[in-house]
Amino acid sequence: MTSQDESPPEPDRTAALVERAGRGDREAIEALLLQHLARLRAFVRLKMGPVVRGRESSEDLVQSVCREVLEGLDGFEYRGEAGFRQWLFRRAEHKVIDRGRFWRRDKRDAAREVPATPLGDEGETLRGLESLFTPSRDVAAHEELGRLERAFAELPPDYQEVILLARVLELGHEEIAERMGRSVSSTWSLLSRALARLASKLED
Repeated sequence: MTSQDESPPEPDRTAALVERAGRGDREAIEALLLQHLARLRAFVRLKMGPVVRGRESSEDLVQSVCREVLEGLDGFEYRGEAGFRQWLFRRAEHKVIDRGRFWRRDKRDAAREVPATPLGDEGETLRGLESLFTPSRDVAAHEELGRLERAFAELPPDYQEVILLARVLELGHEEIAERMGRSVSSTWSLLSRALARLASKLED
């Protein structure tokens, strides 16, 4: 007889959700995406930049990514929580890049365009970005998001990348180093400088 100590561990909840979602289980699909929605919104808002942000709603892009994810789960092989999160955010990154290319090709007069509306739930988006701030920050969500986006857009590309990888995707420094082609110690230093620069711009 199997003792209590020898009982099998509880199955990984996200893996079970992925399996059910691949079979078309609507509740599983919604639960799976909900786990990552706040950080997905944060990632898209920061990644899209002023060009795309001025022409499209970030909420529309997030919804588009979610639709594509739902359509592509059948071919997805689950390899752990971190792997699923990276796969999801790569889909979001490709979507933002595609839209950026579209708008750069487009020659329409920006002065005639209506600015994109902000996300409906800015508090949830800020929770996806909460690790960028100290707990003492206490400003309106809309103002904070606007300040963050403007400051983030002024950072060098490598600073933006390391902040997104470390603070939004929550990758370890080994993974960050591999993705950025740097040493682990270099990514630590780069992240420190990037956060210091971001904090300085926010204070300004």
